[in-house]
Amino acid sequence: MSEPRPTGAPPPSQEAAEVDLKSAAEKVSDELRYRHFSPLFKGIVALLISLAIVIAINQLFNLRLLGVTVLENRYLYLLAGIFLAVTFLAFPAFKSSGLGRVQPLDIVFALASLIACGYFVWTGERSLSEGWEYAAPVEARVIAIVLWVLILEATRRTAGPIVFGMVFVFSLYPVFADLMPGPIAGKPQPFVDAIVFHIVSSESSFGIPMKAFGELVIGFIIFGAALQHTGGGKFFNDLALALVGHYRGGAAKVAILASGFMGSISGSVISNVLTTGVVSIPAMKRTGFSPRYAAGTEACASTGGVLMPPVMGTTAFVMASFIGRPYAEIALAAAIPSILYYLGLFIQLDSYAARQGLRGMDRSELPRLGQAFAEGWHYIAVFALLVYVMIGLRQETLAPFYATALLLAIDLVLRIVRREGVSLARYVDLVVSIGRGLAELAAILLGVGLIIGAFSATGLAGTLVNDLVFIAGNNILALLVMGAVTSFIFGMGMTVTACYVFLAVVLAPALVKAGLDIVAVHLFILYWGMISFITPPVALGAFAAATLAGTSPMKAGFAAMRLGSIIYFVPFFFVLNPALIGRGATGEIVVVLATAIVGVWLLASALQGYVVGFGAFGTRLMDTAMRGLLFVGGLFFAAPGNIGLGLGHLGMSLIGLMLALPPLLYVRVRGVVPPARA
Repeated sequence: MSEPRPTGAPPPSQEAAEVDLKSAAEKVSDELRYRHFSPLFKGIVALLISLAIVIAINQLFNLRLLGVTVLENRYLYLLAGIFLAVTFLAFPAFKSSGLGRVQPLDIVFALASLIACGYFVWTGERSLSEGWEYAAPVEARVIAIVLWVLILEATRRTAGPIVFGMVFVFSLYPVFADLMPGPIAGKPQPFVDAIVFHIVSSESSFGIPMKAFGELVIGFIIFGAALQHTGGGKFFNDLALALVGHYRGGAAKVAILASGFMGSISGSVISNVLTTGVVSIPAMKRTGFSPRYAAGTEACASTGGVLMPPVMGTTAFVMASFIGRPYAEIALAAAIPSILYYLGLFIQLDSYAARQGLRGMDRSELPRLGQAFAEGWHYIAVFALLVYVMIGLRQETLAPFYATALLLAIDLVLRIVRREGVSLARYVDLVVSIGRGLAELAAILLGVGLIIGAFSATGLAGTLVNDLVFIAGNNILALLVMGAVTSFIFGMGMTVTACYVFLAVVLAPALVKAGLDIVAVHLFILYWGMISFITPPVALGAFAAATLAGTSPMKAGFAAMRLGSIIYFVPFFFVLNPALIGRGATGEIVVVLATAIVGVWLLASALQGYVVGFGAFGTRLMDTAMRGLLFVGGLFFAAPGNIGLGLGHLGMSLIGLMLALPPLLYVRVRGVVPPARA
């Protein structure tokens, strides 16, 4: 069926209007989620967050301000107290209550959070020396119950009822462990003992997720917020426009690059869609893309952005702490899979544009590459510093703070030189924005930590590992399929971080025990937890984009599913052959990457029915059969060897070549000539 054809280009002045629209969209995105602060509460939140940032810098840089060295448990309680308080001020108890002024109950909860966590800060050394997680005094037990309730309520406000329900049930699992069915039964604990373990031990709320927050996440969230507030989003959008905007289907290719850059900054699929989609989706529709394809493209691009190094989503930092590996190692491992995903998306959109005869954007409405670099050179410098400190100096904890300091310093100098004015209110807004993001994340991590605590207290995790391996019959592919389905199901109803933490405890050990690479396993879980954003029935990323595109959410969801289809295969490829995440001999990595690129090209071409350099498939039955054969050939090219077929990588590639050649020759000789291109 023919798609709408281009209708004309907008005037050059529209670029400025789109930038203003994008800025407005960012504000609207925040206003739909967070409470509107009065000047008084904005000041209070700014002071609390400033204090938290100072505490974090003192701890991570070991500055020993006031001659004090803070124990790790005290540091985490300090952060928890501040961010829980901000959570209750920033997030209303119920959506129906609106986003108006702070309510008295919110103030009570905020003060209770500060007092409860303050108590554990004050008694931090004593709790360690006396082993409070097993024998706490009466007042500690009472305050632990209060803090547990506050964490649950903060989780409900930030993550929603589904995550809250799971966290609540699992946090009480140790109390009812003896009533569970055989495979998940355990020794029960008294209610109060279980709650004290959750709050005082280093294996529950204040365990791995919160440690990752205090060590890694906090710096990168600050960096991302600073990048947004200093205009980094506009620079990356201009850079994408200058690089690919004039090519066929240029608006969609701009969306891929811009959303990839922005997703790496924001770490949120929905936020990415709402901020970049407000510009990219109308541009795609103007140049001939159907509304459903425009929405699907934006959803896929925004989802991939969260998986794109160097600054991936929050879950990647939690992963680094979970498996005890440097974050830089995680980021490097994620590079090749994310490139393959974006390559597949890029090829599909280029093929779609060629098949439909769509043109690029008019050069007159695009920024020049030199101009984009001249106005945003400092963002490149800041990212270079970030990567150098993170990878070159191996100081990943400190890297975002150095990068943020350089960014704010350059921004201040440029504002003075350009006479744009320096406003204190602007920096207060930045601090409040940082605080909202950190508070939301801290609340979720404290909540999902309770799930880890439940498994740790009962020893259930080790039992489940053996049971899962037994059910799969030592069949790795069966275990992976079980893992993929489980990750997808949990990803539909939970935040990505909550989904990952749960499966990292329950599923990942079984996959590792089966002989798979630990980094590949955890990336596999992360990828499949993200897939729900573009897969119906709960394709949240596609549904958000559909609203902007004015199309059916389900149509946008299925378009996103088709465009992003490479993401369903790539996790299986790299978990079965870790060379695709850079783990192996250099020669093997090069060969596997080369064949994977060819495989992705064939897969994407088959899905769109157009092969660059060869031509387009028609609608005849033979053409459809040839597209199917090309798709299977692509799978053999991209898939690793030794997956149960008794073939090595070379054998798989040769079969892929034999399968792909007939369709390529067929489309070359008998293919349909696509419409004229601009």
